[in-house]
Amino acid sequence: MMKILVANLGSTSLKYRLFDFSNGGEKMVSKGGFERVTDHSAAIESCLADLEKGGFIRGAKDLAAVGFKAVMAKGVNGCVRLDAKALEAMEAFSCITPAHNPPYIQGIKLFAKKAPGTPLVALFETAFYQWAPEAAMRYAVPEAWFKAGVRRWGFHGASHKFIAERSAELLGRNDVAERARNLYVDGGKTPVKTPNLRVISCHLGGSSSISGILNGVAIGNSLGMSPQSGLPHNDRVGDMDAFALPFLMRTQGLSLDEAERLMCKEAGLKGLSGKSNDIRDVAEGAGKGDERCKLALDVLAHNARHWIGSYFLQLNGADALIFTAGIGENQASMREAICHNLDNLGIVLDPAANAKARAQEAVISSADSRVKIMVIPTNEELVVAREVKRQLQNN
Repeated sequence: MMKILVANLGSTSLKYRLFDFSNGGEKMVSKGGFERVTDHSAAIESCLADLEKGGFIRGAKDLAAVGFKAVMAKGVNGCVRLDAKALEAMEAFSCITPAHNPPYIQGIKLFAKKAPGTPLVALFETAFYQWAPEAAMRYAVPEAWFKAGVRRWGFHGASHKFIAERSAELLGRNDVAERARNLYVDGGKTPVKTPNLRVISCHLGGSSSISGILNGVAIGNSLGMSPQSGLPHNDRVGDMDAFALPFLMRTQGLSLDEAERLMCKEAGLKGLSGKSNDIRDVAEGAGKGDERCKLALDVLAHNARHWIGSYFLQLNGADALIFTAGIGENQASMREAICHNLDNLGIVLDPAANAKARAQEAVISSADSRVKIMVIPTNEELVVAREVKRQLQNN
């Protein structure tokens, strides 16, 4: 029996999925979650109790491992066992990921207490970009800064890796799908029969990023050193000139802590719209004529087009443009805004197909579009579970 529980931890949430890999199979057998969590210890107890009550496990001893979609750690990457050294490495980068690493560290320690003896394994979100070209991942900073960790890391790795695999399957390129599946084993050395499958993956949600993927391997990601960069997010700023921060601290008397809070909690769609960090509320406001809400949507679409254009050039074109995650899967109007007037690039949306596509796999490009435009719901937890299974088998 090999059952792997994947835990997705937020500062006030716990979501989980249980996968059963017994007898060579691969099946999600249960999922659930808790919102507005004030006591993660109680939430973890409830998670394990619900799985036991449902007959999925007889207790934590039935779990082969608990997997975590962790974000980043200093000097640690890939899929690793979570020991004291790994937790220290995550703690070292908590200042870069203040909304992510602290709840994960706390949750991992609590799982260790609630499920003693059960292996705890993390797949870091930075793992997918280990083989991206160095030029795509470097900032023009002094070497000492680079050695300290100032570089592009890229995130949403589990989501973009799933898109690399699934898009290749849907495009009839099982050789590329196999390369993507084996990426963390051989670093992209699995041969492909016909090269140059070019995919641009748009993960648009509460946090957003865009990746260019060549033959199943990432060539880069719009997120940089931290999850606060890249496209504007729900309440995080995204890309901003480096001198904006010292300028505001000097001219408005902001402390570093206050400036950081504003960039991470009051910016993004929330800051632009002045209304909400939820795109559904922003879209509703825009529909009622709220100009700031309209601007927030326009800025998100503009930035998405910017990064799609960047990877279109780096890939020398694209075979597929994929939309995934909460906004990408559900917001037809945002997909339309992003794809508007790109016919000279071979990107032509089918309005009727786009309007109908919602949280399910669908082709939304027109028949004469050279680039296949698709909606593919992401499955980050499945990617984590697969890599945790592999880690257990290989170590």
